Amino acid sequence: MNDLQRTEVVTAFLRHAGKVLLLRRSDNVGSYRGRWAGVSGYLEDATPLAQALREIHEETGLRTDTVHLAARAAPLEVAAPSRAKLWVVHAFLFDVDNPGSVRLDWESAECTWIDPREIGDFKTVPMLGEALQACLDSERLAGDR
Repeated sequence: MNDLQRTEVVTAFLRHAGKVLLLRRSDNVGSYRGRWAGVSGYLEDATPLAQALREIHEETGLRTDTVHLAARAAPLEVAAPSRAKLWVVHAFLFDVDNPGSVRLDWESAECTWIDPREIGDFKTVPMLGEALQACLDSERLAGDR
């Protein structure tokens, strides 16, 4: 995998009452059109957390004071050989105060709130289920300390 171009991205999962928000990527995005994903974007800000918060606001309209960090997973490497890339995914889980205030931007065609166990029922971006599970495991392990 060393010959692949490393591209760092963030994925933020939003949760309310045990349900997680999935966004179906629109035809206007550059990759994985029509696939389900979390809130995501290229790492451009100083830290992955700052980028995740910016993407949440841009893609859902939620203010940063209405989302609360619940967990962050260790970076996950996802090979995309057809594009000669190695995605380095920084995944986060946030709890949301008011899910009814989600307003999608141009990057998403639709959204749905699901039970995390249902993620396998959706055609997602690569390894989205693993990224979500890593966040849930991280949250559980933090609670065990």
